[in-house]
Amino acid sequence: MSRIELSALRKNFGVTPVLADVDLEIASGEFCVFIGPSGCGKSTLLRLVAGLDEPSAGDISIDGRRVNELAPARRDIAMVFQSYALYPHMTVYENMAFGLRHLRLPKGEVDRRVQVASASLRLTELLERKPAALSGGQRQRVAIGRAIVRKPKVFLFDEPLSNLDASLRVKTRVEIARLHRELGEVSMIYVTHDQVEAMTLADKIVLLRPLEGREGVASIAQVGTPLELYHRPANLFVAGFIGSPSMNFFTATVAAAAAAEVRVAAGETPLRAAVSGEHLGAGVPVTIGIRPEHVCVGTGAMTGLVTHVERMGEHTYVYLDTPLCKQPIVAKTAPAAVGIGERIRFDLPAEALHLFHPDGRAAQRLLHEPEERWLATA
Repeated sequence: MSRIELSALRKNFGVTPVLADVDLEIASGEFCVFIGPSGCGKSTLLRLVAGLDEPSAGDISIDGRRVNELAPARRDIAMVFQSYALYPHMTVYENMAFGLRHLRLPKGEVDRRVQVASASLRLTELLERKPAALSGGQRQRVAIGRAIVRKPKVFLFDEPLSNLDASLRVKTRVEIARLHRELGEVSMIYVTHDQVEAMTLADKIVLLRPLEGREGVASIAQVGTPLELYHRPANLFVAGFIGSPSMNFFTATVAAAAAAEVRVAAGETPLRAAVSGEHLGAGVPVTIGIRPEHVCVGTGAMTGLVTHVERMGEHTYVYLDTPLCKQPIVAKTAPAAVGIGERIRFDLPAEALHLFHPDGRAAQRLLHEPEERWLATA
């Protein structure tokens, strides 16, 4: 088992607070991804779990045992660094075997573990090479293999793919996902700034955000499955951070609120949102959001002027100037012959709209059927 619990965790560097009130549970065998904007404390939180930094307050437990005072070597974890951290004068085999020899394991057991790990990561033919003779992707696989052979309870990854080119990132991401399935009960914590990595790898995403009014201090914005954060963001920050392109936002005023619907006016445009109107009344200013793929182009009573088009092959992003907001609304459509300067119709379906209270909290959405099905299988 490899359950991890963080309770009321805080970290200060000197008198400067960095992380505040982090409460988190990572189940045994779970793949948990830390993501957030630069400088929000993702790597610091990982280093606290690893024992490379000491918490200023709170507790860190692995399998029910408090490990705050334990050295990294005694926490039964293995860490894969962004920089690979391989010994340049050693072969691949020697790099992978080094930690096992330090533990004084029998030579036969060391060899068995290295051979099994190298076969799993397709490194067998590279065992006699030194790091300088390897590609970036091969070096990263060696770093992962060095962690695997130790058979730890917890794997920690600190932006392991950021030094690889796009095609290698995809291949190595698939390898890490396969490794997680094969290792079963071993928990993994993975730090990244890449949303694609987070959405495709994670069982659970922990999104960190800077605290308002406390510059340089971060805490957890939302924890959930990738699809929960995408379809049910807890607040305006989560909605704007998850998704690329970002969710479209514009301001509106509540015209009428009911249990299952809120009517708003965005400028002179009336809209309906299939959300709970609890704690909302007429005249309250709110923020409306909608994902680009939910903007219906070619139908509806609203019109927009095409100011930019991005043709991505299987789909197209269309940027529309509208009276709804100052910035263009982005719509994702099937490949279409849309030109800059055209005026086209579009619609914002009520069931696709998100609504955010003046303090940034999200109103509860009444999801339509496809989203409910995706969340049920997440």
